[in-house]
Amino acid sequence: MTFSGLTSLLSRERTIAPENFNRWRVPPASIAIHLCIGSVYSWSVLNPALTRALGVVAPAPDDWSLSSVVWVFSVAIFCLGLSAAFAGKWLERVGPRMVGCVAAACWGGGFLVGGMGILTHQLWLLYIGYGVLGGCGLGLAYVSPLTTLIRWFPDRRGMASGMAIMGFGGGAMLAVPFKEWLIGLYYKAPVWLGALADVPLVTENGRRFAQTAQGLKEVVVVGASDVPNMTVPGPEGVYLLGTGDAGIMGAFFTLGAVYFVVMMAAAFAFRIPRAGWAPAGWVPPSQAEMAKKMMTTRHVNADQALRTPQFYLLWLVLCLNVTAGICVLSVAKTMIHEIFGSALPLIVTGSFAATYVMAISLFNMGGRFFWATASDWIGRKRTYGIFLGAGIALYLSIPFAATQVSSTHAALWLVVFYAATMVIFTMYGGSFATMPAYLSDIFGTKHLGGIQGRLLTAWGTAGIIGPAAVMALRDHAVSRALHDLATKVDPAAFQARFGAALDQIDGLIAAKTVTIGSLLELAPPGTIDPTGTLYNSTMYIMAGLLALAFIANACVRPVSEHHFADENDAPETGTPSETIARKNAA
Repeated sequence: MTFSGLTSLLSRERTIAPENFNRWRVPPASIAIHLCIGSVYSWSVLNPALTRALGVVAPAPDDWSLSSVVWVFSVAIFCLGLSAAFAGKWLERVGPRMVGCVAAACWGGGFLVGGMGILTHQLWLLYIGYGVLGGCGLGLAYVSPLTTLIRWFPDRRGMASGMAIMGFGGGAMLAVPFKEWLIGLYYKAPVWLGALADVPLVTENGRRFAQTAQGLKEVVVVGASDVPNMTVPGPEGVYLLGTGDAGIMGAFFTLGAVYFVVMMAAAFAFRIPRAGWAPAGWVPPSQAEMAKKMMTTRHVNADQALRTPQFYLLWLVLCLNVTAGICVLSVAKTMIHEIFGSALPLIVTGSFAATYVMAISLFNMGGRFFWATASDWIGRKRTYGIFLGAGIALYLSIPFAATQVSSTHAALWLVVFYAATMVIFTMYGGSFATMPAYLSDIFGTKHLGGIQGRLLTAWGTAGIIGPAAVMALRDHAVSRALHDLATKVDPAAFQARFGAALDQIDGLIAAKTVTIGSLLELAPPGTIDPTGTLYNSTMYIMAGLLALAFIANACVRPVSEHHFADENDAPETGTPSETIARKNAA
């Protein structure tokens, strides 16, 4: 096929639906694409394997830190927002099929390039692949199904956006077991040299070395606290570096191929309504009802929307709300294990933490459909008021539960934490699904793709701020906890355990030889594990951000008359509802 033939096949004209087309054939394709890109929300499942890509059973000195791999997720979300800002207008011109195919190439290709980064242990390739290329695929794939579905359902804008975005929330639910299975499939344990007491070790610049038949070789040491974190639990002791496979590289390559195939098939299933189409028997809402819900039948173009205060208020609402949610999403699996793993080790295992990420996805997905549909009845502004007001109380409950479980070891506080975060993520997902309908109510639907794309820069910004904030606050808390624990440890026991004096602790921490778990093994009985409170300050700050978002949402008002386009500026295709409503109003 020639290039011109390919572009013709992907063109907007080839996607216009025929007469009597059933609009319910469009949601499955939209949901399929969002299920693929929604796997980005299961990123935290990849964190453990990425931070043990070399050490496999425990982090090696040259392994990537948690903060560095979380930044890959941040770059992907940032590029999502940036690409969506440009994709909106392009989508209006070329149609959803073209955009969907390019998105499939970017998202699938991003995994392949990222896999090469893991193979060569070049972090920059992981950033370029998954972060930049994959992030651009996210933005393109996010916008195209969304605007398409809203045009097919002018009678249920909230439900339509909920259906489109529901898949994004549910993508992680499918991705978590698939990713864990792939990592386990490709996993290979390194060579075990023996128990720590049986293997003489040498410590140089914080690194541990053992004498083997091939000479002095670098090793990693697995203590009792490390065993629950292993991909496949094995014995404590000394493992030879460079002899295993964490399974993450093979998982990346496989995921890239699978997502590319599914998204390409879904992109070719896209259709858009022809000019003049409207749902059979649909009667547009009355002027009184539209005014009550702050809806308009007119249009503000994408450039003019940037001149309205409403755009920036909604941008701030979305950015602050997403910042709070995404800081938890980026480290979900690690966070629940750190908060509750030591206090409730028989309950909060590695598989429990993975199931927690799946539950987040389930509630995220359900919240997108539930809240977006509910907003059709109670209005978008009131719906956001519920999100933000309730969210403040829920975020404040998390550090309280974490503090209580650290001292009481009662499972009740795990239940409180679990319930609070699940409600948070119904509203987090609901905020994404409700926002497109909120925008169409305020600015009209004709230029929704361009306006929505530009507003998604708020998501990209939050993708940088949220994970950066949680990692900076966590790293500070970890450093403080390590040095506090070191003051309680017997220097002789420290020397015997790590082969270095206590005054060399900073180098040992940098080489990942000293951890909170390893110090607790040497600390006096009754010493409280500080990992449960590593995220307390983060949650307090996130609650404050939601308070600012609540104020911004309360300030949203209808757009002033002078911002609207000419009344004769009719919709391009598939949204005659505004024209019908204007005629009825006249």
